[in-house]
Amino acid sequence: MLISELNKLSEEELIDLIDDDAKIFLYLKNPSEKVQLELVKNEGYYIKWIKNPSEKVQLAAAKNDGFAIEYIKNPSEKVQLAAVEKSGYALKYIKNPSEKVQLTAIKQNVFSIQFLKNPSEKVQIEAVKQNGILIKYIKNPSEKVQLKAVKQNGGAIIHIKNPSEKVQIEAVKQDDVAILYIKNPSEKVQIEVVNQNIDLLKHIHNPCKKVKEILLQKDNFILDPNPNSYEYIKNL
Repeated sequence: MLISELNKLSEEELIDLIDDDAKIFLYLKNPSEKVQLELVKNEGYYIKWIKNPSEKVQLAAAKNDGFAIEYIKNPSEKVQLAAVEKSGYALKYIKNPSEKVQLTAIKQNVFSIQFLKNPSEKVQIEAVKQNGILIKYIKNPSEKVQLKAVKQNGGAIIHIKNPSEKVQIEAVKQDDVAILYIKNPSEKVQIEVVNQNIDLLKHIHNPCKKVKEILLQKDNFILDPNPNSYEYIKNL
């Protein structure tokens, strides 16, 4: 069929042809919105073939394929929301997303936090509540965010610089093995750890006096003939 003939066809005829072969759209001079909608409803990223698509067409494309937003200039918040509702990773292609868009993206796919340069504290908390380890993508998280992260996963403390005593305690409460990632734990942190798991003493360098007293009171520990035994503790 000649291109000149193609452009004389009715919307319904064009839609039928596009359903069979989307590339036919490329030969249309001024496709109607109805034809455009049919195109992006089948494959959202085909919006890259449309010049100045209406918001209605943009929404249809984003709902079909969140990543279609990569080809939309200055999408409205409504279109952005449709995109991240479909795929949180679509956040990668959105400049300066609103907090509402950020939260929607995080709820759809928490790992999309990695595409945000300066997420609000509310967004940060939503992310680490789901996966504490994701605090590694947050620059200078507040203590509040840090606490939420270690309460979800004590091991998240490995990604926190200079955690406060409060954060350290919450980390070892959630997972006593978190002591492996804490340098110079305070007396309170040490006590919390040995009360939970005495075997972790070996990971505490220079245990405090109170910890030694606790250990010496535990018969099962005193009778254990290993380097962490009674005589060893007495001489610490």
